[in-house]
Amino acid sequence: MLKYEQFLSIYNSGPEATYKLLASTMETNIKLSAQLTQLEERVKELEDRLNKNSSNSSKPPSSDEFIKPKSQRKKSGKKPGGQKGRKGKTLKMSANPDHVVTHQVTSCECCGYRLEEVQPNRIEKRQEYDIPPQKMLVTEHQSERKQCPSCSYQNSASFPSGIKLPVQYGPFLKSMLVYLNQYQLIPYKRTVELIEDIYGHKLSEGMLFNSIHSTYEALQPVEEKTIEMLLNTPVNHVDETGLRVEGKRQWLHVLCNDKLTHYDYHGKRGMKALEDIGILTRYTGTIIHDYWKPYFKLACRHGLCNAHHLRELTGITELTGQAWPEQLSGLLLEIKKTLLEHQRKGIRLSKDELAAFSKRYDLIIEKGYLENPPPKESPQKKRGRKKQSKARNLLNRLSEHKGEALAFMYDDRICFDNNQAERDIRMVKVKQKISGVFRSEQGAKMFCRIRGYISMVKKNSLPVLDAINGALQGYPYIPQA
Repeated sequence: MLKYEQFLSIYNSGPEATYKLLASTMETNIKLSAQLTQLEERVKELEDRLNKNSSNSSKPPSSDEFIKPKSQRKKSGKKPGGQKGRKGKTLKMSANPDHVVTHQVTSCECCGYRLEEVQPNRIEKRQEYDIPPQKMLVTEHQSERKQCPSCSYQNSASFPSGIKLPVQYGPFLKSMLVYLNQYQLIPYKRTVELIEDIYGHKLSEGMLFNSIHSTYEALQPVEEKTIEMLLNTPVNHVDETGLRVEGKRQWLHVLCNDKLTHYDYHGKRGMKALEDIGILTRYTGTIIHDYWKPYFKLACRHGLCNAHHLRELTGITELTGQAWPEQLSGLLLEIKKTLLEHQRKGIRLSKDELAAFSKRYDLIIEKGYLENPPPKESPQKKRGRKKQSKARNLLNRLSEHKGEALAFMYDDRICFDNNQAERDIRMVKVKQKISGVFRSEQGAKMFCRIRGYISMVKKNSLPVLDAINGALQGYPYIPQA
C-alpha cells in the first residue's frame, strides 16, 4: 500500500503517472473483491458441512459428534412408559416345574417339639428360573456286527446319516458357533473363548471356519430361491454401503423386502457392479432407493425415499431459513397420514385428493425456485455443470422426479421411505465396527449369504438358531411364494 508521500510524488509527476496508479489500484481492487467472494463462498460451504448431521442430511447417525441431533418424530402427548390397556409381560410361575425341592420343618421354633411326623397344613411356593451348569455332551455310537448262523454273512448296523467320522462335532454345536459369529457378530477368537468358558471345551478357530463354510454351502439353494422370488416381487428396496475386504474398499449391495433379503458385494459401486451381480438388470418391478443415479439406468420403475427428502429439507431450513422446505415436509407427512387413515377404512385416495396433493406439491416447488434462482453467469467460462446451491439441487430432483417422490401416493404397495433396506444394511455396519475388515473374500461371501438367510428367517418370525441347525442337517428354511 502506498504512503501519502509516495502518492503525492506520483501525482506531482503528471497526469499519465496518476492514471497508471489509478488503473493499477482498480485492478487490484477487482482481484481482491473476487478473492473475497471466493473466500465467503468457501466459508459458507464449510459452515454448511459442519452443520450437517443425521437429522438434516444423508449422513448416518454414527457420524454425529458432540451434539445430539433433533429427532424427526413429533411428540405424541403420551406419558412415557407402558400405556393403559397394554398387556404386561412378567415372569409367571410354571405349572410344571422341572425340579421340586421341599424344605421341611423339623422342629418347633418356639418349644423345640419334633415335627417330622406332622403333616403340613399349608405349602408356600417360590420358583427360580435359572440355567443349569453346561458341559459338553459326548455320545458314543456303537454299531453291532453279527454273523448269520444260516449263511455266515456278516451283518452291520448302520450309523446315523450324519455320523461319518470316528470322532466329530455335532450339528447343534456347529449351529451355535455359526449363530454366535454370524448373527451375534462375536469375533472368531472370542467365540472360541466363549465356548471354552461355558462348556469347558477348547475349540480351534479352524473348526469355527469349517462350520460357517458348511452352512454357506448348505444355503446355496435357499439363495437361488430367494433371488427367484425377489425377481417376481412387484416392489423391492435397494441400497449399498462401503465394505472393506482384504484391506480394500468394496461395496455391499442389498435387495430386499419385508420377507426376503439378498446381500452381495462387489469392488465397484456403479452400473458395473449391478451388471455383474445380475439381479437388478433382470428386474422389471419397482425399486425404492435413495436417488442413486445408476439405478435409473435399469429397466424398472422407481420410488424415492422420502425419509431422505425430509432430512434434506430440514437441513435447508436450518441453513437458509427459507419457508418452503418446511411446507413441503408438512405436505409429504400429511399425504402419508391421509393414506394410513384411508387404509384403515379400506379405501384409496380419490382422484380429487390426488390432484389436490399434486397441485400443492407443484406450488411449493415453484415457490422454492423463486427463492433459489439459478447461479449467475461467471465472467470466466468453466467446463462442466454450473455449481448450484443444495436447495437448488434438491428442487431439481424433486421437480424432475416428482412421480418417483410421490410414487407411494399412487401405489399403496410402495413405501413412503427406504427404511427396510437401511435396516437390513445396518447390521453389516455393526459387523465392521466390531471386527473391522473381512480378512478374505471367502469370509465376505459366506457372511453375505448366511446373514441374508438370518435376516429372512427373522422377517418370517422363525428361531434363528433352529433355522441354522436345520440348514446344517439338510433341511434349511426355504421361502415360499
